[in-house]
Amino acid sequence: MTTSPAPTAHGTSPTGRPRVVVVGSGFGGLFAAKALRKAPVDVTVIGKTGHHLFQPLLYQVATGILSEGEIAPATREVLRHQQNARVVLGEVVDIDVDARTVTSTVLGRTTVHPYDELIVAAGAGQSYFGNDRFAEFAPGMKSIDDALELRGRIFGAFELAELATDPAEIDRLMTFVVVGAGPTGVEMAGQIAELAHRTLRRDFRNIDPERARIILLDGAPQVLPPFGPKLGEKARRHLNEMGIEVQLGTLVTDLDAEGLTVKDSDGQERRISAATKVWAAGVQASPLGRLLGDATGAEVDRAGRITVQPDLTLPGHPEIHVVGDMANHPDRYPGVAQVAIQGGRYAAEQIQRRLAGKAPKGPFRYRDKGNMATISRFSAVADIKKLKFEGFIAWVLWLVVHLFYIIGFKSRITTVLHWVVSFLGRGRSQRVATQQQVYGRLALEKLGAGFAASKTGGPKDHPQSPDSVNPDQQHDLVGRRTA
Repeated sequence: MTTSPAPTAHGTSPTGRPRVVVVGSGFGGLFAAKALRKAPVDVTVIGKTGHHLFQPLLYQVATGILSEGEIAPATREVLRHQQNARVVLGEVVDIDVDARTVTSTVLGRTTVHPYDELIVAAGAGQSYFGNDRFAEFAPGMKSIDDALELRGRIFGAFELAELATDPAEIDRLMTFVVVGAGPTGVEMAGQIAELAHRTLRRDFRNIDPERARIILLDGAPQVLPPFGPKLGEKARRHLNEMGIEVQLGTLVTDLDAEGLTVKDSDGQERRISAATKVWAAGVQASPLGRLLGDATGAEVDRAGRITVQPDLTLPGHPEIHVVGDMANHPDRYPGVAQVAIQGGRYAAEQIQRRLAGKAPKGPFRYRDKGNMATISRFSAVADIKKLKFEGFIAWVLWLVVHLFYIIGFKSRITTVLHWVVSFLGRGRSQRVATQQQVYGRLALEKLGAGFAASKTGGPKDHPQSPDSVNPDQQHDLVGRRTA
């Protein structure tokens, strides 16, 4: 392992300006960094990936509507004109609140970043509610890798069904189960149905894609709980009309390659045979929340979110700001993009006020701009303040709002073109799927991070072979426990 020490002492920088370290390149981190564009500070953005992910549209990558580049521009490109910002690739593994340093690592190379102000916006990952083994057979919807793997699994299921001769095997391959009836699950189920009933309808000779069985299940008693019972019921009826089986009050008790076992509200267990499973239920905050909790004494809840003060800082540490999905605010704000965006901007403003010697702004207040979710083409639901919409009007509002938050003129133009092809026609321009997309995650987990470092130009002074990696630690090295 190679360690890059801090180039200068804490509290100083090559420019003599205060250092602001931003952990995470998601909505909270990116908007915080951009809000500091004119501030007399040096900003370092540390991202686990080299891109900013527009997560609400991941399901469109998974179902072939959009390419990954359209919803995940390079962070460096987004900040290329911001002279006081520096982008660093790496996963943060330690935060020393006493020395005020952040330690990140990538491919065996460790770097220490001193800070004067710290904004932690590392987001959240998928939660399997203690059943991490489910991840092997049911990818989540939190990253580009997840979306591309699901694209391969979804389109691959139809291809394998075309080759199968056993009716039971064809039924298993053409059964798709989405776990979680929140916005992501509803949108994913709706687009799989669109694929089967429109896009792929005439593409096969031995199977009829319209016979695909799409199941949306959740332990909650209604679809889209944040939208209220009225819109939730309308969404459920529309899903049923699309041929989607909505099974509520249903919990997953086991899951494997062949299917899943579920328990209904009456306590009865049953088996669903399905090749493709999508996990869209539950989130778990970044492990950095617990790390910060141990270091500062702040409380951490069961979902890994750290309890912040009303101004998004930690007790006794006004220089540490936690925003987005990691923060457990006293007002219990939802884990949506707007909370992260507004929190990032608020933290940036607080930093500027402190540096200018001004009194701090009042407590952070989230301005709720409403919830939206698509069900199918030309149909969506929207809950904006006291106004509730459904159908075509809600769908148009959804398009406009999401297009507004896509970063980059080029991405907006290509997104519109792909939406025209997919929604007005029957095509999907992004149907390419490879074995590497489907099996790469599992193969890397088995090989361990030592393999990745040795094969991709990582540090050569202390090479680490796969055999030298402790199997019990492999889940830490790749970010997800081996199933």
